Amino acid sequence: MTLYAGVALVAAAVVLFILQPVVKGIHASLDRDDDELTETEARKRVALLALRDVEYDFLAGKLDEQDYRSLKSELTAEALAALEADEASKSGGGSDEALEAEIARLRAGLKSGTPCPACAYTNADGSRFCSACGHALAAAVAG
Repeated sequence: MTLYAGVALVAAAVVLFILQPVVKGIHASLDRDDDELTETEARKRVALLALRDVEYDFLAGKLDEQDYRSLKSELTAEALAALEADEASKSGGGSDEALEAEIARLRAGLKSGTPCPACAYTNADGSRFCSACGHALAAAVAG
């Protein structure tokens, strides 16, 4: 009988432990903390640590020179890509230029292209059918 009481007591403690955040109303924050790593920062850190570990392994005699050189070249390329991605994400990544280019392309398309009467997608000039929905374009049907 004491065995059942002990099991019931442990089960009750586990259930209370699991339900504690719900009962207290503790919520996980959806905002990123300042000290929390972003994906690009984590990639950069992992790549640089792996590069450091390869250096240590080579100096300790765990890797021969051929393996060291191949691993070092792979990890250096990965670390450089991670560094560039991290810097691009911190500086905005040139997304303003890409956005401005897309806006300019859409404006030029609106001026010269044929808008679809069904979905309003701007098609290239001279299109017979809409590239988005496949609807026949009035300018092409009339001409």
